Amino acid sequence: MSFLRSLYINSQFYFALAFVAVFFAFGNFFPAFAAIAEILAIVLGVVILIDILLLYSANSGFSASRSTPQRLSNGDENTIRLKISSHYRIQIQTQIIDEIPIQFQIRNFELNALFQKDQELGFSYSLRPVNRGNYDFGNILIYASTRLRIFQRKFEIDATEVVPVYPSYIQMRKFEMYAISNRLTDIGIKKIRRLGHTMEFDQIKEYVRGDDIRSINWKASARSNHLMVNQYQDERSQQIINVIDLGRVMKMPFDKLQLLEYAINTSLVISNIAVLKDDKAGLLTFSNNELKAVRPEKKRTHVRSIQHALYNTETNFMESDFDRLLVGIRNHIKQRSLILLYTNFETVSSMERQLPYLKRIARDHLLVTIFFENTEINELLEKDSENVGDIYLKAVAEKFNFEKRQIVKSLNREGIHTILTPPKELSMNAINKYLELKARALI
Repeated sequence: MSFLRSLYINSQFYFALAFVAVFFAFGNFFPAFAAIAEILAIVLGVVILIDILLLYSANSGFSASRSTPQRLSNGDENTIRLKISSHYRIQIQTQIIDEIPIQFQIRNFELNALFQKDQELGFSYSLRPVNRGNYDFGNILIYASTRLRIFQRKFEIDATEVVPVYPSYIQMRKFEMYAISNRLTDIGIKKIRRLGHTMEFDQIKEYVRGDDIRSINWKASARSNHLMVNQYQDERSQQIINVIDLGRVMKMPFDKLQLLEYAINTSLVISNIAVLKDDKAGLLTFSNNELKAVRPEKKRTHVRSIQHALYNTETNFMESDFDRLLVGIRNHIKQRSLILLYTNFETVSSMERQLPYLKRIARDHLLVTIFFENTEINELLEKDSENVGDIYLKAVAEKFNFEKRQIVKSLNREGIHTILTPPKELSMNAINKYLELKARALI
């Protein structure tokens, strides 16, 4: 029974069978064709037998393994590697199917390879998850055929495994690498001119061209006969709190990722950058009936705690309770902090409902409200109108676009900083704002 389950018929078998059948049909009218048909049938039978014997000449024809990261990075391309070894003593043509997790909805995955005698080959492909959670990989299926290609033999190699998908640690490491090497400007982070000095003195050093002449220490210069300047360092241990709205406004998709996923990935990046700069990073998530907090710390291992807290975070279809957020901030944040609030306002009226709570938060903390541009509306505005319907759609799109700009003005008027950004540029714009506020000593 296992023999029959592993044996598959190729299309070449049916073509050959049809060819022989045609000769038998003509043999009813022409005896010469009947003799040729019998010979062809015998040849076909011999070929079939040889093909089957060759396919089953090796008990364990193939061995295979899959190499996956310990965890996948959400929203990024993750490389999956396959290593497959042939134990046949002949050349074998194969079709390789890796049972990819159902979340990807990839139904046509197939690799084709020609294996020589006892050859080992490696393959790689990439997957881009768009949701966090556990992803189940299945078996590796190999369909082998000889040069005759009459039949295929199926090999099913057990390679089941469960791989978790975490918030984008690839993006976090990318920004971390540039931050450590002071090359953030290479990826679009603006270089902010520092205004004045912070209060934290670092050291006295010899003046070099480009130093601020206002920092010259005249007493130290007189003692050493060289110009000496005071060097200051950024204020440290400031609290950076990422606050994520888990309401229905964050369910809107962009490039297959929900706005929540962009907020989570950016929160992880900002937390890591803050810890690198010796600031304390914290996290708050809130919805209509729940609030979770990760208290701010500046240990490097604390970023992992934030990552674990974000792993199972999900949105719901309810409107978030900003009153609950206000109470949560009072209970969990005891000193003035930079609060980055990730939410989304589509209309001025939706913002005005939450404005009293935002003003109250901004009274005690430096609040930055982050919400998103609708890029599809922007694309619609750039298109030329061809008929009355297009003009109507463009007018509606302009209304929504205008309301977004009005929201920014209204919040700025109340002393609340804002970031209105396309989802893809969220991390870059959030880091720019963080560095700008830190350079202006507003935190």
